[in-house]
Amino acid sequence: MLLSINPEHPEPRKVRRAVDLLEAGQVIAYPTDTSYGIGCDLFNKRAIDRVYQIRQLPEKHQLSFICPDLSDIARYAIVDNSQYRLLKRLLPGPYTFILEATREVPKIVQSKKKTVGIRVPNNEVVLAMVRELGRPIVSTTAAPSGGDPMIDPDEIDEMFSGLALVLDAGVGGSVPTTIVDLTGGEVRVVREGAGPVDELG
Repeated sequence: MLLSINPEHPEPRKVRRAVDLLEAGQVIAYPTDTSYGIGCDLFNKRAIDRVYQIRQLPEKHQLSFICPDLSDIARYAIVDNSQYRLLKRLLPGPYTFILEATREVPKIVQSKKKTVGIRVPNNEVVLAMVRELGRPIVSTTAAPSGGDPMIDPDEIDEMFSGLALVLDAGVGGSVPTTIVDLTGGEVRVVREGAGPVDELG
């Protein structure tokens, strides 16, 4: 089901409608500052399993999740001073940072090395949604298995039959996030995407 939403000033009742679905264990699609994302409540294992099904992801695929701000990240990841300075400079923005997980993070979204991928997108719709929910949402790119990100909300709605809602904020981006691993004591770019890598120095 499509629901148009204002990308700059998302209507609170529409945000609430999306959050009601997340709280009920549903999977939805929403805009971010890069491509459209598909996700659910981080603390609902059944919903996370549905994300894997809908996106046809292999079990070993690690899902990232979205936090509303930098202070929230500290609940879910271990961040040292130099990492914090980097995150503060670049977030909100088009990056996914891989960090060491805290005990708060459900095992299903941790890697074997107990790391997590965390995002704070520069997008009012998804940030309003995460703030209203009060906890992170799992996020994966709205793309066919092995394909490029989909930019049209109508096509996303048609492609993924298991979605309870698609928040339509207009045409989305076609470039995913830049993934940066901070767990080895240095900055390592895992995937180049929308976030410029020369900002990482």
